[in-house]
Amino acid sequence: MQHNLASDKARLNIQIPSELKERLSRLSAVRRKKVSVLVRESIEEKLKQFENEMFEEKMKQAYLDLAKENIEISEDFRHSDAENI
Repeated sequence: MQHNLASDKARLNIQIPSELKERLSRLSAVRRKKVSVLVRESIEEKLKQFENEMFEEKMKQAYLDLAKENIEISEDFRHSDAENI
């Protein structure tokens, strides 16, 4: 059974400023890539950036939560540590 690549794609119609379209067209000619390829690559790059930012924020929050938990544990054992001195 042959897999149809067209079914893996979706069409998206957007409106952009004419100046941006002109810049894309110029870059398309210089890079010898279709405008749609440049747009797709740009979207992929931006999404990856957003995903990385969200991951970093989750990691930061996890670190802060762990730090808070560590401080609470330290406080719980503060008196025990003082007895050993």
